Amino acid sequence: MRFNATYLFCFVAGLALIFSTCTPSRNNPVIIAYVGGYRGIAETETIEAKNLSHINYAFVDIKDNRAWLHNEATDTINLRKLNDLKQQNPALKILISVGGWSWSKHFSDATLTDTATRNFAQSAVNMVSKFNIDGVDIDWEYPGMQGDSNVYRPEDKEHYTLLFKYLRQGLDSLQSITQKQYLLTTAVGGSKEYINHTEMDKVQQYTDYINIMSYDYADGTDSLSGHHTNLFNSSADTSQYSADKSIRAFMAAGVPAAKIVIGIAFYGKGWQMQTTANNGLYQRAQQPARGGGFTYLKDSLINKNGYTRYWDTVANAPYLFNAAQRIFISYDDEASVEKKCNYVLQHQLAGAMFWEYGEDKKAYLLQTIARSFGYTK
Repeated sequence: MRFNATYLFCFVAGLALIFSTCTPSRNNPVIIAYVGGYRGIAETETIEAKNLSHINYAFVDIKDNRAWLHNEATDTINLRKLNDLKQQNPALKILISVGGWSWSKHFSDATLTDTATRNFAQSAVNMVSKFNIDGVDIDWEYPGMQGDSNVYRPEDKEHYTLLFKYLRQGLDSLQSITQKQYLLTTAVGGSKEYINHTEMDKVQQYTDYINIMSYDYADGTDSLSGHHTNLFNSSADTSQYSADKSIRAFMAAGVPAAKIVIGIAFYGKGWQMQTTANNGLYQRAQQPARGGGFTYLKDSLINKNGYTRYWDTVANAPYLFNAAQRIFISYDDEASVEKKCNYVLQHQLAGAMFWEYGEDKKAYLLQTIARSFGYTK
């Protein structure tokens, strides 16, 4: 009996050790990184895998109504290298993200009929199986609306839902073979128009996370400057958006808070202003100006080279202004990111995601997220 008890104790302890190193030991909010592969070989060596829960590989294209690796030679290498990051963090999940701004042109065609949708969904599932990864993220920009010269139809609203239904069925079928759980997520626009052109109450039933792109609310092409990734709205213009406004709208549309992921911008948006009034905020602009990734902004512009950092206490958002050049830049920094993370914790959201890892190569913002969510001290 002593031998058996000792054996049992060792066996249980061994299992505990295995599971402690192969599965998350925390119920912390998720940290989802979009990692771009469209430029070629991704610099996976610089990725802080232990500070991430998920990586969405951007992007998989669509060709002949099938999921398609646009740059197969480098995509294949990138997916292998991303999978290798699990040696650092065995709990890390790798997903393919299909679409994006430039490669959403054929979603409407690929889901036009029931048969086409099933085949398209299966092609994405087959890719998951082929590369031994963990799921599919859909970034359709946009169902039923104009994006980057994409085809769109009124029927996209229902077809968008069916796509997730068939993806979920395909991933569940794959799970029955591999005994491995697979994830299904989607990146969604933060506007009310996006909600009106989709059935988010139905879509959420098939998905694990709804990643709200709570950025690009303002753009250098707009006639007025503004915050592009603000947590709250500080303008009297009720048509303007904020992360809070978007999140509340998606919850009202039937998406549970526990599935909502807030978006964080790792890049800035710039405007060339007409005047220096109000340090550029909510003023008339002449033309777009360079923004840049956060590492560049922090190392080269924030309170340097003629740029002064300002803070909107209502929006919880920073901005830069160069009075001599009349350049206004909206962006996320450590302070605004911490505010967003606190918002996630306060409202019990699923977590945070960001676009895009390569825009902050020194991981200034990722380290802020990781500390806020308890991944690091």
